[in-house]
Amino acid sequence: MSSARATSTPWLLVGPGALFFLALVILPLVLTVILSFHAFDHSTGIKNEFTLAHYAAVLSDDYYLGIFWRTLRLAALTTLICALIGAPEAYILSRMRDPWRSVFLLVIIGPLLVSVVVRAFGWSMLLGSTGLVNQALQALGFGPARLLYTETAIVIALVHVMLPFMVIPVWTALQKLDPAVEAAAWSLGASHFTALRRVVLPQVSLGMLSGSLIVFGLSASAFAIPGLLGGRRLKMAATLVYDEYMHELNWPLGATIAIIVLAANLLIMLAYNRVVEGRARRTLG
Repeated sequence: MSSARATSTPWLLVGPGALFFLALVILPLVLTVILSFHAFDHSTGIKNEFTLAHYAAVLSDDYYLGIFWRTLRLAALTTLICALIGAPEAYILSRMRDPWRSVFLLVIIGPLLVSVVVRAFGWSMLLGSTGLVNQALQALGFGPARLLYTETAIVIALVHVMLPFMVIPVWTALQKLDPAVEAAAWSLGASHFTALRRVVLPQVSLGMLSGSLIVFGLSASAFAIPGLLGGRRLKMAATLVYDEYMHELNWPLGATIAIIVLAANLLIMLAYNRVVEGRARRTLG
């Protein structure tokens, strides 16, 4: 009796979460995959016929491939900038004492309490032709610059939104690091930069990996920021899917684009995860 109870207890604990995951993630994803294979006619709508025409059209059209490339490129650039800013920021945060640590941690997390749409509107006002940024450039004698509805505006806003998702995992990894290890490197003659590069960085690489995966995934699937700061002409994958669903009413094509982007994201993230984890194992033993 006790053996049967011990065997069933893990399943009973995992069961509710697994059911929610199946209902809220797996089932909609399966339905989206099935929808992507349905035929579509602009006069009659979705047909009860299966076809590969949508995948062939998307993967052979330079228009769609260009949008995919822009989406992945801007997501990768956002991830790189967040890593370059977030890792030093997390290191400085880990070396702070209370109450300053709590104050700056609140400053980092605080923007997450504000809607992404509100922040995107804020950046649209700052980067507009009469915004504060252009006013500052004119005051410095550089003249107005076209910032709004450009890739630069999208990256700036994405970095602002995604930066906490990089800082928090790296800061958590630094909390597990024994400060005496870094001090030992100093005592053995290593410079501060060498100690950071050879001692600290390898041990927080998994934290940077977690942050990078989160930032890349969220940036590649972002909708509000590209929609508001990129305009109608500068499309990314999420805005393209929205247009197919809501404007063209071509749900199978929108589902096809969403599945292709999801598959590309998963392949890139799994490859990156394997490379970083393998390097961390070799470094840390």
